[in-house]
Amino acid sequence: MDSSGRGNEVATLAGGCFWCLEAVFKRLKGVVSVVSGYAGGTAANPSYEEVCTGTTRHAEAVQVTFDPTEISFREILEVFFSTHDPTTLNRQGADVGTQYRSAVFYRDREQEAVARKVIRELEEQKVWDAPIVTEVVPLEAFYPAEDYHRDFYDRNEGHPYCRAVIAPKVAKFRQRYAGRLKG
Repeated sequence: MDSSGRGNEVATLAGGCFWCLEAVFKRLKGVVSVVSGYAGGTAANPSYEEVCTGTTRHAEAVQVTFDPTEISFREILEVFFSTHDPTTLNRQGADVGTQYRSAVFYRDREQEAVARKVIRELEEQKVWDAPIVTEVVPLEAFYPAEDYHRDFYDRNEGHPYCRAVIAPKVAKFRQRYAGRLKG
């Protein structure tokens, strides 16, 4: 815990492929850990194969543990909204299906209020031509993904998906947030 008596906080976010979100948030100063997994669905302990069918209603998500003395939940959301397209319903690029939807799974009323405020501000600023379709819903449960999904980008930078999709996102993130990168 920090001197204020507060410990780390957790944000659970979905914005397309969890490999992309994990690769970005792992590099952000103030982030303690990132776990890829599944949230927002109906089945307990779903497998990747089940989630891919769309029948469980889970989204590929990340659980971001962060130190609020170094980075706020609002700043986490600002990075989140700048690194995926929150205007496309149930898709990110070529990844299509409800498992790729954009969502903020809030843990308490404060997180809900911050998420709704950030979305409202982005809408007012007309950052995108289309409306934001990101769900803001309570977190019911988070299920960590299978081991082979964790740290996927760092372990598989030569993989075609990593080179074509994740690497450009990470490069854009590094350029935009150069002052916020881990040392």
